[in-house]
Amino acid sequence: MAVIRDVMPAFELFQPASIADAQAVLARYGADAWVLAGGLDSLDWLKDRIKRPQAVVDLGGIVELKGIRPWENGLEIGAMTTLTEVVTHPVIRDRYAILLDAAEAAASPQIRNQGTIGGNASQDTRCWYYRAGWPCYRAGGNICYADTPEAINREHAILDADRCVAVNPSDTAPALIALDARMVVRGASGRERVLAAEEYFVGPAVDITRMTVLQPGDLLTAIRLPGDWAASAGGSGGAEVQFYFEKTRDRQVWDFALVSVASAMVLRGSAIERARIAVNGVAARPLRLAAVEELVRGRPRNEATAVMAANRAIEGAQPLRFNAYKVPLMRNLVKRAIRGTQAWTS
Repeated sequence: MAVIRDVMPAFELFQPASIADAQAVLARYGADAWVLAGGLDSLDWLKDRIKRPQAVVDLGGIVELKGIRPWENGLEIGAMTTLTEVVTHPVIRDRYAILLDAAEAAASPQIRNQGTIGGNASQDTRCWYYRAGWPCYRAGGNICYADTPEAINREHAILDADRCVAVNPSDTAPALIALDARMVVRGASGRERVLAAEEYFVGPAVDITRMTVLQPGDLLTAIRLPGDWAASAGGSGGAEVQFYFEKTRDRQVWDFALVSVASAMVLRGSAIERARIAVNGVAARPLRLAAVEELVRGRPRNEATAVMAANRAIEGAQPLRFNAYKVPLMRNLVKRAIRGTQAWTS
């Protein structure tokens, strides 16, 4: 486990007032710069002296990174918007309640007051070997300590492992994927690119040292929620959008997910017209269950469909010594996401 030293290594602190100023500092220091959002993850790294940046760039004074505003037929959320603002925003409550549920589940009220949605989506894995400074694959070494016969790997991956078996810890990530959110990234050159949420997160097969596409000098500036999956976007003829979010954890007040699921479904009568479903806590990136979405398309929303979907979701799972419980747990969460809160006869 990590040795808590509580004395941070020396670094230069920058508090820019604009995105351009922030990126100028990031460009100057490159990989030796550290971006500080709410600071809840960063301060752990710095106090444990595992990360030793030369410069810390505090984004707290950049007004353009904050706030929730209309965007086309949906919303744009600044990356530095706090989780509390997300939870209390009336439009998110009425049209994107799944994101409200995910943000509320992320932490206690005190932590939500400080933590940001960009920080929550972009945080690093919580694998204790990696966080304690062990020279694993993710840290640039040549071994995964969590994937050995003696390892403690109760919270690690059951899907898409490639050398590293760490999991993504974000609560908002699967909800953003279910909502087909767009992540706005400003590159070091100032060029802006917009990525689908599922493309923003990367697994070890792409880059074992990162969990997102962000490279040194990049900034996540905003998250855009399109209107296509908003609660009022079902269309005519009796169609409606329904959401489901559930997070299982060891402690109910504040803890990281063992497994979580988020789904958005357009229902026409009792049939599933289309769906987006994502899970987290089972792989190094939040996984969109595209095969499950295709399976349930056009089927009745009943027990038989839920069972088929749940069984499809866990295909290919490869549990480790201590996390086999995640397989039935994921199966049941997907089943409940298909069922929703209603009760039917199959």
